[in-house]
Amino acid sequence: MSDRLKGWDARRVLYAVLGLQLIMAGLLAGSDVLGALPRLAWPSSAPGFDAPLAPGDQTRRYAPRDTPLPPRAPGAPERPYENSGDMPRRLEFLRTGDTLHVTGEIAPGDDARFAQRLEDEDGLTLAAINSPGGSVRDALAIGRALREAGLNTHIAAGDICFSACPYVLAGGVLRAVGEGAQVGVHQHYFGKNTVLPAFMAVSDIQSGQGDVMEFLDDMGIDLRLMRPALATPPEEIYVLVEEELRAWRVVTEGSAD
Repeated sequence: MSDRLKGWDARRVLYAVLGLQLIMAGLLAGSDVLGALPRLAWPSSAPGFDAPLAPGDQTRRYAPRDTPLPPRAPGAPERPYENSGDMPRRLEFLRTGDTLHVTGEIAPGDDARFAQRLEDEDGLTLAAINSPGGSVRDALAIGRALREAGLNTHIAAGDICFSACPYVLAGGVLRAVGEGAQVGVHQHYFGKNTVLPAFMAVSDIQSGQGDVMEFLDDMGIDLRLMRPALATPPEEIYVLVEEELRAWRVVTEGSAD
């Protein structure tokens, strides 16, 4: 084969690779747009957090970075956050006495940062959590680290624990939720790419849910918690009432304070 023909074949391969990359880029952009269309066309009809919660009426519109925090209980200390959008974009850790305050979104890599913080601290007994959620896999790892360290967990009055955050709460040996605090669950996203063959996407979701169920069982949480978690879309949150928190062992009978 002449050098000219060899050169032409090489160019054809390069053009084919470039064309495939352009197609994949289009699929990535297109799938994101298509995924957003249903939410744009049919926004959540759930009420906002200004509507009082009641058993059977527990689903609320939810945006991780635009959700008002519950009002503080009378006499409770002031806090710098009135909306989830005011909170740190990744977990921040602050120690007061024997309590480690864990605040903000759960970002990828926060599990390693949390493990390092536990290693650096002595004498901790309690993790006080205030988070709108975030990375499920990091939340599961943080929950396991809490249990291994023998710490209790607590959601203070007027704070929130949504989305992946309840898995951090579940890691406590003893678990408590203060008056007026809100704990909520919904569907999670486990994948890293929106362009996957359907069987791969389903497999990834099923694997992730399997990890969550194994974790909850290991932590002693009733797996009935998964029903509202699987049934509530990501743009909504199902807020647990006190009866569910106790019946599903999200909180324990002993004090975590």
